[in-house]
Amino acid sequence: MTDPFPSYAALRENEPVMFDEEIGYFVVSRYVDVKAAFDNWQVFSSENAQAPVRARGAAAAKIMNDGGFTAYSGLSARIPPEHTRMRAIVQKEFTPRRYKKLEPTIRENTARLLQQMLAHPTGRGDFLKDVAVDIPTITILGLLGVGPEMVSTYKKWSDSRAAMTWGDLSDDEQIPHARNLVDYWTECLRLVANAHEQLANGENGDNLVFDLVQAQSTGSEISDHEIASVCYSLLFAGHETTTTLISNTIRELLAHPAEWQKLLEDPSRIPAAIDETLRFSPSIVGWRRKALVDTEIGGVQIPAGSNILLLMGSANRDGDTFEQPETFDINRVNARNHLSFGFGIHYCLGNMLAKMQDKIVVEETLKAAPDLRLVDAEKIVFGDNLSFRAPTAVPVTWGETK
Repeated sequence: MTDPFPSYAALRENEPVMFDEEIGYFVVSRYVDVKAAFDNWQVFSSENAQAPVRARGAAAAKIMNDGGFTAYSGLSARIPPEHTRMRAIVQKEFTPRRYKKLEPTIRENTARLLQQMLAHPTGRGDFLKDVAVDIPTITILGLLGVGPEMVSTYKKWSDSRAAMTWGDLSDDEQIPHARNLVDYWTECLRLVANAHEQLANGENGDNLVFDLVQAQSTGSEISDHEIASVCYSLLFAGHETTTTLISNTIRELLAHPAEWQKLLEDPSRIPAAIDETLRFSPSIVGWRRKALVDTEIGGVQIPAGSNILLLMGSANRDGDTFEQPETFDINRVNARNHLSFGFGIHYCLGNMLAKMQDKIVVEETLKAAPDLRLVDAEKIVFGDNLSFRAPTAVPVTWGETK
């Protein structure tokens, strides 16, 4: 994951649809093929999108079964008509009004965290740990009616979900993560129960969970388990990928000083820089699908039941779609054609919230630390994961070079 892009290029050139014996997936790397598969949900089902890459061991499975863990995907692994029904209900709550209400808090938290980092006597910080982790976590917790004091707990649970779903843990390594997931799911159920209690007492919860429970009470067809599953997914997806997006945006801009300078001169170009980051260095580089019938991709026969890994990270650097794809260029005219939010019926519901948070962080960083620089950029590494490409740190410095 630290530098998969030369391998992606080789795949696109030599074997754009390749069966990987090690993981048991057909790996698809060209833009046209990845986009077409995303767009054809009738043939390429999302039902395996949240399935563990490695089967749960007996001990972890017992912990989760005994703990009542029955969490399922919010939306990304569901298929129509269930997906259609739930998305229509949930999407009504992702409104510009709700985002606008969150914006002042996001900006205030960003400014506070930046000042804390910049006050460090060493003149060095880790932008990932010092800023990028907390911003989306606090935002999502606020969206769901949870206080910021729970940030570290939810982050722990989220790390366990990533490890258990997309990692390659031994049976023993799974055990503490299994316990965390039971606690995580129990909390999601508690949020729904609490919203019901607020509604019964005539209170206004003023958060997404309360609004979904209220919608249910007025006839919307969504169950408590489904609302809890939406919480389970949002608490993870809403901060994990956005933390990485923020980290990668700052990291790529600082790694390309001419592009950083363009934003200092004209901050109105920030949205374009975010889209180019999503193309060039996305949080998720691979997402899964399952073939429901015998089919083909790029002329390669795909038997029914086959697992498929769609490499968005490769598709986003396909020279047939993007000119000079290996160049990070915030002036790119078609950067928004990236596939980092997916495509089709499962296009990321929270994309506007993620981009809004990233935009605020870049704006505030340009103002507070225009001279921010990367430290040892060549040493930055990324975690080992099938789908998520996240840096383990983004070391930075500021002020005069010492």
